[in-house]
Amino acid sequence: MQKGNIGVTTENIFPVIKKFLYSDHEIFLREIVSNAVDATQKLKTLAAKGEFNGELGDLTVHVSLGEGTITISDRGIGMTEEEIDKYINQIAFSGATDFLDKYKDDANAIIGHFGLGFYSSFMVSKKVEIITKSWKEGSKAVKWSCDGSPEFTLEEADKSERGTDIVLYVDDDCKEFLEKNKIQELLNKYCKFLAIPVAFGKKTEWKDGKQVETAEDNVINNTTPIWTKKPSELEDKDYINFYHELYPMADDPLFWIHLNVDYPFNLTGVLYFPKIKSNFDLQKNKIQLYCNQVYVTDSVEGIVPEFLTLLHGVIDSPDIPLNVSRSYLQSDANVKKISSYISKKVSDRLSSIFKNNRTEFEEKWDDIKIFIHYGMLSEDAFYDKASKFALFKDTEGKFFTYEDYATLVKGNQTDKNGDVVYLYSNNKDDQYSYIEAAKNKGYSVLLMDGQLDVALISMLERKLEKTHFTRVDGDVVDKLIVKDDNANNNLDFAKSSILSSIFKSQMPKIDKTEFNIEAQGMGENATPVMITQSEYMRRMKEMANIQQGMAFYGEMPTMYNIVLNSDHALIKGILSDSEANTSAAISPIEAEITSLNDKRKSLEKAKVGKKDEEIPQADKDALADVTKKLDDERKKKEEVYANYAKGNQIVHQLIDLALLQNGMLKGEALNNFVKRSVELIK
Repeated sequence: MQKGNIGVTTENIFPVIKKFLYSDHEIFLREIVSNAVDATQKLKTLAAKGEFNGELGDLTVHVSLGEGTITISDRGIGMTEEEIDKYINQIAFSGATDFLDKYKDDANAIIGHFGLGFYSSFMVSKKVEIITKSWKEGSKAVKWSCDGSPEFTLEEADKSERGTDIVLYVDDDCKEFLEKNKIQELLNKYCKFLAIPVAFGKKTEWKDGKQVETAEDNVINNTTPIWTKKPSELEDKDYINFYHELYPMADDPLFWIHLNVDYPFNLTGVLYFPKIKSNFDLQKNKIQLYCNQVYVTDSVEGIVPEFLTLLHGVIDSPDIPLNVSRSYLQSDANVKKISSYISKKVSDRLSSIFKNNRTEFEEKWDDIKIFIHYGMLSEDAFYDKASKFALFKDTEGKFFTYEDYATLVKGNQTDKNGDVVYLYSNNKDDQYSYIEAAKNKGYSVLLMDGQLDVALISMLERKLEKTHFTRVDGDVVDKLIVKDDNANNNLDFAKSSILSSIFKSQMPKIDKTEFNIEAQGMGENATPVMITQSEYMRRMKEMANIQQGMAFYGEMPTMYNIVLNSDHALIKGILSDSEANTSAAISPIEAEITSLNDKRKSLEKAKVGKKDEEIPQADKDALADVTKKLDDERKKKEEVYANYAKGNQIVHQLIDLALLQNGMLKGEALNNFVKRSVELIK
């Protein structure tokens, strides 16, 4: 029996493995099983070349649990005593301290840097044994053993067949890895698509009311996943079945893209566009990265463009090392080429569907637009391609390319400044009356109800020349697209002020909400009271919900315009009735206001041409007194109109109807509206 020390230049390799790699300790199983698969594939290669003439036999890799042990067995090429000394006992571990300081939080980087795949077994083991016999004729079986110190033993072993058994004596603080379910979970995660069959235990079946083991191996992996095949060999059902193999609980995908390139890098895979029902389905880390069918990670940022991390599927590339690190992804030229290739492949596939089957593309638009919009917002290069097949959808369900829509609305929806105005709605039901008013003017209204449409609109206003977007409830219909400078108001200032005072006094007090009242002629058949909201302020508040730097807009009050239709019979009736019922109280107030205004004008005139210190204090006091009295008289006037409005059922009903139409009438106010409606009907 041979004894010796493992050839390392530091004594602390095992504490390093335990301490610094512990957070990723589950990868030990991936590493050991992958080594077993590699050894088996090497034997198959030797057989194919005619260098091995023996019987290959069953090449399944077996994983089994014992009393405190995990054993991984293969029938691959095995190792001689000399090969164990070369590949197991010699570890290039120079400069360990500096390297570990740099990469102490990245187990993959350490393992990949030093070729420590086998030694990852010591993350969970207090002792590891290798029992192996080489495929080479005349080889003797040997057993290597190490207890987690630099010391090892190497002796002859009793093993008749070629191959290797790795026996892990699991440490006391890692007992969870002796549980069948845990090993099954790790094998499913890391070894699901290895190229050599991997068996864990035996298959079971129901017999006499209980699960019993059969003689058949429980092979846990699919050795020929669809990304290893040519697209010409596959049908739609193959892609769909594989998708459900990856995501058992998911709905069928919308469509998929088969990746297959061998220059200037090697890459295969299948990416799926999932059907997204809600924001909760917007999950990244659904694309799995493999290296020669060995699972690496589902954190593919850097390999896949940011906007495509919403896709699902598999990417396999031998050009990305198994033990990939963050720093590698950020700097490697191949990775950047892969990212660009995937982006181009996706845009080409979408363009192809659009050109060859536009009907199918339109049917799926509501499901795929979030991916396309995300890409357009994220990458200028993708925007340039996607703008040819991205669609607008109007409130009637018709679809238009950007170019087609610009042509459609350019004439009728061009304002006095020569800008084309794209009207849109984000809720057809809530904004129904506004949409109808716009349609009656011959305008087209887009439906922009996607999760990213607020950001998309802002981007399109930058990209599309002399174009801006206005939500259809952003103003009264005549002001949505201003054709000339003529203001449509048939009331003088005094009458407008009366209406404004009446309605403003009865507006509800809503937290962080302000109302501005204005009167405007909109036609006798238009609604009597309409609520609109400034496009700019509303959009800023919506952007604040998705963009951190704009949070202060979210704290500002919501501003609404209450537009009174001075052409409508009900508004005219309120104005006429208020004048008749308040004239006795208002006349003396108006007379006093007129008198005070004359006094103030006189005092203001006396100040002209004088410096502040030249004005007598008595005149200053007189002006302040007049100003205060004017404020008091105006308040009296407001109170008169408020008292009138308080008892006017029609005023309250019109306000509540407008609030109700905009989803702003709730609780007690809604209950009062219902009661009042019943009273008015009687």
